[in-house]
Formats: sequence, structure tokens, C-alpha cells
Amino acid sequence: MTDTSDTRHSEGETRAPRQSPLRLLMRFIPLIAPVLLWTVPCWVLLYGGQHWPLAVTLVGTALFALGLVGMPFAMARGHGRRQQDRAAIIGDTLLGASWVLFTWSVLLGVLLRLALTVAGIGESQDRARIVTWAVLGVTAVLLAWGYAEARRVPRVRRLDVRLPRLGAGLDGTRVALITDTHYGPLDRARWSARVCETVNTLEADLVCHTGDIADGTAERRRAQAAPLGTVRATRARVYVTGNHEYYSEAQGWVDLMDELGWEPLRNRHLLLERGGDTLVVAGVDDVTAESSGLAGHRAHLAGALDGADPDLPVLLLAHQPKFVDRAAAAGIDLQLSGHTHGGQIWPFHHLVRIDQPTLAGLSHHGSRTLLYTSRGTGFWGPPFRVFAPSEITLLVLRSPHPSASGQH
Repeated sequence: MTDTSDTRHSEGETRAPRQSPLRLLMRFIPLIAPVLLWTVPCWVLLYGGQHWPLAVTLVGTALFALGLVGMPFAMARGHGRRQQDRAAIIGDTLLGASWVLFTWSVLLGVLLRLALTVAGIGESQDRARIVTWAVLGVTAVLLAWGYAEARRVPRVRRLDVRLPRLGAGLDGTRVALITDTHYGPLDRARWSARVCETVNTLEADLVCHTGDIADGTAERRRAQAAPLGTVRATRARVYVTGNHEYYSEAQGWVDLMDELGWEPLRNRHLLLERGGDTLVVAGVDDVTAESSGLAGHRAHLAGALDGADPDLPVLLLAHQPKFVDRAAAAGIDLQLSGHTHGGQIWPFHHLVRIDQPTLAGLSHHGSRTLLYTSRGTGFWGPPFRVFAPSEITLLVLRSPHPSASGQH
């Protein structure tokens, strides 16, 4: 796809407008990042004053060089046109491992070395070797723990959410939220079934999936997604697209979810009635939908609310938290989102905050709107979660004036 916003062609005009430094930097990040991820730990562990035997230095350097070359190569074959799952697993694992190793090489390489120096512990080489073993130890522990965290069935996070406009008859309405399951190269069909079994124990009135079902087409990941058809809800199961659907034939995922008994809320709504009161449950396509080129796919909040009584409370499903600006302007009562993964691998959390207004949990926006951002049910890419546990969420909606008939 050509970006026509950067260059305009007209008669007598041959010079393109000057690009901003930020845009230039973004273009070079895919080249710069792998170099930093592998060369910084290499320097800290092998060349930062340790004076290892030559054989150790040569073998270690060769391993880092292999990672530097192999990671981008494997990711290109795994996530590019070839879509080779084995290559994707290798590339994603190397990406996660190098990120953790880089992070703790920087932190311990500076802070621990400084602390040892201030404390007067050992000679320079002794301090360097202490740092090396500390980095390797912390990295190994975090990767083992992070892998276990990523692969386990998420714990259920329960919270009450008070909505001032919620009718008394709807008090106690149970809303289960899963999101960002990211079925992918690692076969997680059994994990998927166990997640759905856990959701069924919640006895929810409404079950929501706020997108990023998988990495890959519906045809390719059907076996992993199939257990979603076993999810039970007393009223409805609803789904909206995430940005990753638009990398993998989004309409195929919409059709599969419909086939599995989920209601795709593509810029539309349904009504949930209980105890004589009504809740509008609306959904919008992901904000990346319009740029996907798929006909009819775009985030259209006005369309989602078309025909709904403006006096009724609204629960909105939107994949990305940053949609909350539009939701707050429209007076939405509660928006449910995912997308952030809670950062997934610390300290990536801080980069997520640059793009999104929240990382996880319940937050208030504007005069009325609440936003709940899930840390996600699965993981994307690297099979690790470090200081960002996955979750299945149960939100119990509360009215300011509950009635006996509205209690569960």
C-alpha cells in the first residue's frame, strides 16, 4: 500500500516533503532493535571487563551473532508470506528471550555494578563477573516463570462495576470478558478448551470477546478456536474484531464466530433485558478496520448506536482502549477493551502507555464513561508473560438502586 500523504505529485513538482525525525526513526527501528537486543547483552556479559578465556568469548560471541541473524530470519519466515509456524515459534521465542536479557543486562549492568563499586566489593573483573552471573540467573528465572504464566489458564478477576444509569432490574448482571486469545503457531487447542470451561463456571448472562482471536486465518486456526463454540451464556455471546483479525482475513473470523454461535457486533447493538430494565450492548470494528481495505469494515460508533434509546445505559465493546475518547464524547456508560496485554513482558508496559490511555483495570473518562481494559487471556508472539498476568474477567454490573428481584 502506498502512503500518498507523504508525497504529492503535480506538474513541475519533483521534491517530496521532508519527513519528520520521528517517522524516519520508526522506519529504522526494525533494523536498530535487533542489533541493540543482542549486542548490548553481548557486551555486558562477555566484554565489560570480565576477561573470560578466549574459547568462552569466541563461543559466546558466536551465539549472540547467531541470535542477531537468526531471530529476524525466523520471524520473517514465520510471520511473512511463508507463514511457517515452526519458524514463527523460534523467532518469537528468541524475541522474548532477547528482550528479557537486554532489559536485565542494562539494569544490572549499570545498577548492580554501581552498587558493588560503592560497596567496595571485589576488583573490577570480579564485579563484572558477578554482574554476568546475576544477569544470566535473573533472565533464566524470569523466562521460566514467564513461560509458565503465558501457558497457564488465566485466573478469574472479579469486580463490581457501578453504573449510575443501570436500572434496578439489571443489578447483578454478570458479564464475562475474554480477549486477545491469539491462537497461533503454538497449538493451544487444549488450553482453549480449558479457558472455555472456566468461563462456563462463571454462569454469566453475557460473554464478550473483544478481538484478536488469533494470528492466522480462521481456516488455519479453526481447531484452536473451535472450543469457543462450547461457551455458555444465559443471554448472549458477543464479539468484536481486533487489529490482528485485519492481518488475517477478518471476514473469515467474523463468519467463523457467527458459525460458533457468537454474535458479531459489527457497528451494531442488541438489547439485554432483565427485571423490566434494558441494557444496550453495542460493538464497533477495530480502529484499524478502515485502513484494511475490506469493504464495510470501519469503527462506526454512531452506526452501532443507531436506533437505541439514548436514555438507556450502554455497554460498548471496542478492542483498543484509545477508542474511549469517542465513547466518552458519546456518553457511553462502560467500554470493555483488551489489546494492551498489560504490557506482556516488563518493561514493555511503558511503551504501551505511549499509544494507549490505560494499561489495565478500571478507569474513568469524561463525566460518565468507565473503561475496563483487560490484560488479555492469551499472549502474542513471545510465549512469555513477565509481571503482566493474563486474565478472564467477571464484571458484575451494579445499579445505584438494586431491587430484590435484580439480585443473583
